[in-house]
Amino acid sequence: MGNAQKKPQGRGPRGGTADKYKVKAEGGSAAEESRKSLANGSSSNCTTQPGTSRPDSPVGKRTESTSVAGALPPPLAQLKNEGNQLFKNGQFGDALEKYTHAITGFTEAGIDSPEDLSILYSNRAACYLKDGNSSDCIADCTRALELQPFSLKPLLRRAMAYESLERYHKAYVDYKTALQIDSNILAAHDSVNRITRLLIEQDGPDWRQKLPEIPVVPLSARQHCTEPPPSTHSHTEEDTKEADRRTEAHFTSLKTEGNELVKKGQYHGAVEKYSECLKLKSDECAIYTNRALCLIKLECFAEAKQDCDSALKLEPSNKKAFYRRALAYKGLKDYEACSSDLQEVLHLDASVQEAERELAEVTALLKQHRATESSSQPRRNITITEVA
Repeated sequence: MGNAQKKPQGRGPRGGTADKYKVKAEGGSAAEESRKSLANGSSSNCTTQPGTSRPDSPVGKRTESTSVAGALPPPLAQLKNEGNQLFKNGQFGDALEKYTHAITGFTEAGIDSPEDLSILYSNRAACYLKDGNSSDCIADCTRALELQPFSLKPLLRRAMAYESLERYHKAYVDYKTALQIDSNILAAHDSVNRITRLLIEQDGPDWRQKLPEIPVVPLSARQHCTEPPPSTHSHTEEDTKEADRRTEAHFTSLKTEGNELVKKGQYHGAVEKYSECLKLKSDECAIYTNRALCLIKLECFAEAKQDCDSALKLEPSNKKAFYRRALAYKGLKDYEACSSDLQEVLHLDASVQEAERELAEVTALLKQHRATESSSQPRRNITITEVA
């Protein structure tokens, strides 16, 4: 959703996550890998050609006193390059092992190059993300950012891992921080919009007050680009399309599983599947009406009514939503509202026989209910005076 490989045990709650900011193989020897620093708003206005940058290039200008990045001892540089190649080939478990050996060797040798160590942690985090191990991905990204603050790729990977664990507040903060560094990342904008909708639904109109503080990225760490280079723009668009395809496939799979559970009468399980669908796509009317059906079967009438309300906001003329809301009202013994919705169904489609039968039954219930209310009211004694 190849090559035989040893994969580490993932502790994440879901399957692998598509890393939108891929690790590329690094060419050349360690001595050839030293790079030009990004100047503040000068240099080449972000027009680095493909293949010339390192896989996880930290953002910001390096000072003269900083150790030269890429000056790894040959054994560690080889481990890193092997890891990059394995990652490129999709062998994420084997790549993870190479990065782990490189990190161990790096720390044991006491090398003073925080930028290189940050890149190793970030690359290993990418492997964890692919393997669905979001918790370890977050831990490695945090280490990378401690070594190289405001480094773009660890921020984005950690945001994706937080989002996969439904820790939306922290994911939002990391995405917004990343967009301060580079405002041209379309996938990050899409993620912010998606999470914003979830947080509004979850926390209400005051959702911003519940966010952790968003750090202010210093100007020296920001990428001063008027437009993204064509290669970067194309790569981002491809990643976004790939992420959309994965989301759509996962959504369809969950919906199908939910439908199958309904057929088997397993309504609790179906509700869970439909709820997962709505986390991926909160504007799908059919999912609300499907979940409403399950909730009616489980006699959760108030919740079913809410789902029908949500469906009708999306599609004001959806007859399924009206019909199922009518059933929810019936369960709540609100027969007038039930009758009104059933009449709306028949107005939209006069051939719905189920609505006709329900309307006849509810009309009888409504008359009975009114008669009961009338008989229960105390009668007033009226004195009749004879006329002389």
